[in-house]
Amino acid sequence: MFITGLGTAVPVNRYKQSEGWVALQAAPQFAGLSARSRSILRKVLGGGNGIESRHLSLDSLHDVFALDPDTLHARFARHAPALAAAAAGKALRSAGCAAEEIDGLIISTCTGYLCPGLTSYVSELLGLRADVLGLDLVGQGCGAALPNLRTGEALIAAGRCRRVLSVCVEICSAALYLDDDPGVLISACLFGDGAGAAVLAPEAGPSGRRVEWRAAGTALAPEDRELLRFEQRHGMLRNILSPEVPELAARHSGALVERMLAEAGLRQADIAAWIWHAGGREVLLALQERFGLSAEDTRWSAEVLRDFGNISSPCVYFALERALAGGAPPGTWWMGSFGAGFSCHGTLLAVDQAGAAAE
Repeated sequence: MFITGLGTAVPVNRYKQSEGWVALQAAPQFAGLSARSRSILRKVLGGGNGIESRHLSLDSLHDVFALDPDTLHARFARHAPALAAAAAGKALRSAGCAAEEIDGLIISTCTGYLCPGLTSYVSELLGLRADVLGLDLVGQGCGAALPNLRTGEALIAAGRCRRVLSVCVEICSAALYLDDDPGVLISACLFGDGAGAAVLAPEAGPSGRRVEWRAAGTALAPEDRELLRFEQRHGMLRNILSPEVPELAARHSGALVERMLAEAGLRQADIAAWIWHAGGREVLLALQERFGLSAEDTRWSAEVLRDFGNISSPCVYFALERALAGGAPPGTWWMGSFGAGFSCHGTLLAVDQAGAAAE
């Protein structure tokens, strides 16, 4: 299988972290928070956590503090289809693929729920065929991109689809919650909105860098489930984000990378580029320490985090897009995602030199 096109999309409105702090102080919920909570928010939004700005599906930052189930659901229902379709449209153009050539549409999300699912709305917006296979995947959290892509790989390998459109979209501003739990507060300062998409096919595209999907794997740790997940409280999604998450990401990713490299007969030194889910500054630092990587090795993910925050499942599409456009060296690339569960996923990609596919 080959990734023949990529596309990403974010809401128009971009907010600096400092703007978030100003708006937060005027919010009605702020006075009800403890002094410790207000200190955490000031520190996280004040900078130094790897995030400069986030794109949010809001007309004004003050809208984010309308925290009731109906408002949050309406935000998801309005913006998720549009963002997903925007990213998917870019991916189709990148692949030089017409909408009627798509046989399967797979969309992952964890920040809202629609029935019929997002595939119904996005297929309509894109003008896909009426017989397209639509699969809506929910509940996989930040790690969803890799299971989504693996599902596309399975459909292509089975001969059920020739071209598959893989999409992840998260409206994290529709899953905000505020209380005195540090994990909840950090989540409110960390996540942004966005969508990523890829066109998958059994052959390489006619232009751009050749990106071949070589192998993929997963590691699940249900014993760590309570450390990172959503729960429902008062009809709203409430993120549980524990301090152990950076260590979990590094430990489980380390075991998965070792296993997959051994199965492929490769060494870590054979990895030419690293594409990681941009879960947060501390997560990237933990990965650097675990694998002996430099800041340069994780720059693609760090740039995504800086410009957009943690956009959850679409993150790896953004990082892969930047690495391809930024001239990351050819060879074997590792792309890894992780999240609720605790779940960890990875794939080995074979990527050629920029311009080679067009020769």
